[in-house]
Amino acid sequence: MSNPFSLVDKTILVTGASSGIGKATAIECSKMGAKMVITGRNELRLQETMQLLEGEGHQMIVADLTKEDDLNSIAEQCPLIEGLVNNAGSTIMVPTQFISREKLQQVLEVNTIAPILLTQIFVKKKKIAKGASIVFTDSISGVKIASPGNVLYSTSKSAIYGFVKNAALDLAGKKIRVNAVCPGMIDTHILDDVSVTSEDIEADVKKYPLKRYGKPEEVAYAIIYFLSDASAFTTGSSLVIDGGFTLQ
Repeated sequence: MSNPFSLVDKTILVTGASSGIGKATAIECSKMGAKMVITGRNELRLQETMQLLEGEGHQMIVADLTKEDDLNSIAEQCPLIEGLVNNAGSTIMVPTQFISREKLQQVLEVNTIAPILLTQIFVKKKKIAKGASIVFTDSISGVKIASPGNVLYSTSKSAIYGFVKNAALDLAGKKIRVNAVCPGMIDTHILDDVSVTSEDIEADVKKYPLKRYGKPEEVAYAIIYFLSDASAFTTGSSLVIDGGFTLQ
């Protein structure tokens, strides 16, 4: 039976695969037949993801994406890939008047500089195959909305939005597609933050027309679409996945 979303015979690299969207993406890609290369900073949590992958032949690389040597090491250890999911990310909540160079650099290093440089390294070293797909985890904060104290995260993701469109043009000649997913709030570990109460969550959920947050695997399914041949004629796109939040 034909399945245009199949990832059989594709090797996919996912960054930030130790938790959240990255973990879900790695697991769901393995279910679609992909051989996975997963990377993250936390070796223990990365091993937990490895144990949940279906199939065989998967690879784990412990790396810090803010270190240039580690970026090069990932490329050296990685086989030729048909898919790259730039997912790793972080945030620091701070209002504009309290931005510091240190905090700005910290967020940009993980969310913007690292995925751009990793993409450049893989293309330059010819470690990404002709016809491959590159997917970035962006955010509605980078393309659609603003919120108090979110200036650093929003800025870092806005830069990714611009990079995706330009890189899509630059790499089209190599038959490499570049796209992004832009999630709204996803139910991962937000309640682990002691500053967020269940009442805060309940009030925020009401702002979503579907009356819930997204699930990590729901973002993973969209990433699989971009990785698969189902999206062979799609590049430079940013798909909003937000339960209707930005319709209001």
